[in-house]
Amino acid sequence: MKNLLTIAFTLISFMGLYSQNQNPLSWQASYKSISKTEGEIIITATIEKGWHTYSQRPTDAGPIPTSFKFTPSKEYKLVGKTEESNAHEEYVKAFEAKIYVFNNKAEFKQKIKITGKGPATINFKVEYMCCNDAMCLPPKTLDLSVNTQ
Repeated sequence: MKNLLTIAFTLISFMGLYSQNQNPLSWQASYKSISKTEGEIIITATIEKGWHTYSQRPTDAGPIPTSFKFTPSKEYKLVGKTEESNAHEEYVKAFEAKIYVFNNKAEFKQKIKITGKGPATINFKVEYMCCNDAMCLPPKTLDLSVNTQ
């Protein structure tokens, strides 16, 4: 009986660790100066093999599209919308629909105009969802920031 309890406890512990550590996307943000008053925020998601995340394009099929919310500031102004590259349309079995997805890597760019006198820290949130062929993880919201120096 003791051995059975030990095995059960060990399995439950490993399952808990697995579910807590499952994060198949890692995000990074950087800043590229275009001129003294203009720049570009480059946001990159590295996606583990077998997983994908979704484009910003809205869909009625079900997944949460990737979205960005920049904290307003007197130090900068957004120029246009956040652009994305390398999304491709594919049939996603979980949603039984063709959806624009990213595999391996997703890249987004947001142009800004510097309106303050000095370097600024730009804070923003990214909301995203990721899935593989067997399951989808709940949507996540991540805080990121870049400095314009």
